[in-house]
Amino acid sequence: SSWFATWPTSGGSWPARKGRGGAEYPRSVISLAEARAHVFERCPGPVVSEVPLSDARGLVTAAPVVATGAVPPFANSAMDGFAVRSADTVGAPLGLRIVGTLAAGAVPDVEVCPGEAIRIMTGAPMPDGADSVVMVEKTAVSDDGAVVTVAVEVGEGNHVRSAGEDLLPGEEVFASGTALGPGHLGVLASIGCGSVTAFRRLRVGVLSTGDELVEGPAALRVGQIRDSNRPALLALLDEMGVVPVDLGLVVDDEDAITAALLDGVARCDAVLTSGGVSMGDFDYVKVVLDRIGEMRWMQVAIRPAKPLAFGLVEGVPVFGLPGNPVSSMVSFELFARPALRAMSGHTDLERQRVQARVVGGLKRHADGKVHFGRVVVEYRDGRYLAASAGGQGSHQLTAMATATGLAVLPDGDGVADGDLVEVILLG
Repeated sequence: SSWFATWPTSGGSWPARKGRGGAEYPRSVISLAEARAHVFERCPGPVVSEVPLSDARGLVTAAPVVATGAVPPFANSAMDGFAVRSADTVGAPLGLRIVGTLAAGAVPDVEVCPGEAIRIMTGAPMPDGADSVVMVEKTAVSDDGAVVTVAVEVGEGNHVRSAGEDLLPGEEVFASGTALGPGHLGVLASIGCGSVTAFRRLRVGVLSTGDELVEGPAALRVGQIRDSNRPALLALLDEMGVVPVDLGLVVDDEDAITAALLDGVARCDAVLTSGGVSMGDFDYVKVVLDRIGEMRWMQVAIRPAKPLAFGLVEGVPVFGLPGNPVSSMVSFELFARPALRAMSGHTDLERQRVQARVVGGLKRHADGKVHFGRVVVEYRDGRYLAASAGGQGSHQLTAMATATGLAVLPDGDGVADGDLVEVILLG
């Protein structure tokens, strides 16, 4: 998108830094557009599969779907009432002789002749001779059940669903590239599709590393923190419709990290790690990924989420996201989510972006980077309003949790109260 391409291309550079394995990690800062292009160009394309209809919600069709029969397959009643000859209702109110009853699923075995009517239920096939239905609210049945009084005149086809009114045999139902929602699945079921040719649902693994990380309710020792990144990233994956795979929490040990990453790429279509990608990090993750994969270690001109690693391990994309909780989630939104959507066959990769009026101002400092401010967005009186969600530090996850948007803040002093700002809507 052009809004990425226009962002700063650099924010300065420093000498390359050597990692534990001797690999060099460049410290030049690149643009968001360059970083995204690097990621998208290297991610593999979607994989076509025949998917059971029960598992197809959210997937993208990989081939056109064509109707093999008519929908509805036969003319049927759209109302509970009486099937009649429309000509017999001229001059209503008048009485017609009841000659039968048709329930949904029944096969008509009586023809409607002049002066006759058949009681009919919604969805029941239209009997021979009848060309219209009078809804039950416009009728009255005699005490002996032999005669129905029709209160209104009706025209031909009144409350009748014609055969093929929705779909005709050979008609394209959905084009290739259609994202399947609940309604689409209902249509596919209506034409007898038990499965659909679609791009396969991705399996994406999430791995956390670090001796300082723990999980569970036990009291923390000095220097320990609870792992919040993995649960958040797994939930973001679940929200976008891929299959999240928990690869666990791994200590800072090269063999353990190697085993976890190789396990992940063996059974996932992509892997996310968090932590170990910053220039000052204790770099076991860097050493392992440089040894087993083809990685690029980037510093992107954005805040939060400046550090990013990306590459392929045995052909599987690995996203090295930053360790700070907010940075991890913002990096996911900017890099992993759109790339994974592309790998799933989607063409609309980005979340919705809107122009919002700032309430209270959104301050920042000039540093050569684009900032993503966590904001609460409200739609009121025909316009979007955006206000700060709270603390903007990359460690302040509570504000990220309450945020409903990311305000795109160009380099400078921020956006004043009442000014417009571009916002990426979340959720």
